[in-house]
Amino acid sequence: MTDNPTLTESAAREVEDFRYVFDNIRHQVGQVVVGQDEVVEHLLITLLVGGHCLITGMPGTAKTLLVRTLSEALGLQHNRIQFTPDLMPTDITGTDIISEDGSGQRNWSFVPGPIFTNVLLADEINRTPPKTQAALLEAMQENSATVRGNMHQLPQPFFVLATQNPLELEGTYPLPEAQLDRFLFNILLDYLPAEDELEVVARFTGEHQAPRPTPCTDAEQIMRFQQLVRQVPISESVAKHAVDLVRATRPVDARASDLVKRYVKFGASVRATLFITLSAKARALMHGRYHVTHDDINALAAPVLRHRVLINYFAESDGVSMEDILGDVVRSLGQ
Repeated sequence: MTDNPTLTESAAREVEDFRYVFDNIRHQVGQVVVGQDEVVEHLLITLLVGGHCLITGMPGTAKTLLVRTLSEALGLQHNRIQFTPDLMPTDITGTDIISEDGSGQRNWSFVPGPIFTNVLLADEINRTPPKTQAALLEAMQENSATVRGNMHQLPQPFFVLATQNPLELEGTYPLPEAQLDRFLFNILLDYLPAEDELEVVARFTGEHQAPRPTPCTDAEQIMRFQQLVRQVPISESVAKHAVDLVRATRPVDARASDLVKRYVKFGASVRATLFITLSAKARALMHGRYHVTHDDINALAAPVLRHRVLINYFAESDGVSMEDILGDVVRSLGQ
């Protein structure tokens, strides 16, 4: 398969529509959210792949504002759940209640919970115990919710964009590994540079409020774009690079660096290889290309892998971070 395939007329038209829509979405989000261009790109890739995203950052870094603004720009229905220590699974999925019709007959009826939406903002997901966190697992994997033995299909498309505070903060519960693995990306939302922070002050403390984003697309078009992403070709050499990169995170693999062998307990699974390849296809389209490059794979290594690689206690004691290890993996395969 060549790196520069010839597009059919219909495919070229679809690619052009894709670029126009997503450039418009970036513009709409940028009118409200200052900076964070890479984070916005990663969130859009998440939607194009049909995955879910975990956003990690300190309180006050505009995690909630970013997700709400993006949902409005996409023209999708969105709900927000504030996770708290007393939140129950049925508070998320909904429950069955007994209702009485006009003839006095009593029947069970299902009252959908906030999970029945297109974009679900799970705010501070690690503030609630694991039992309630696990209530999201079926929805994220199967796009359905089971209540009292009855399965209810969720609207399509369906995305979970979850925010969490760093685990060092008090009152947080680490997410189970099985649920972490369902997230396509783990995005780190850091503090803004000084000039961007000054822009935030000017934008949100003046007499004129920031404009509301205008919807740029709809659910049907997003699902078409998801199919377009899967049609983007990838050469055998680039696909092999994705496989080698993920395998290099496993200490038992021959490609693993000395840093991985010393500090990594468990590497990433095959799901990481699938996700990094699909994400690279979406990134290629967003950058105006209809083929995947090594740079696409390398650029997405950290957000795809940082929550799938488990480091040991030697790393913490020696001051070696996850970012150090993933950076070493990418550099070692680039030689």
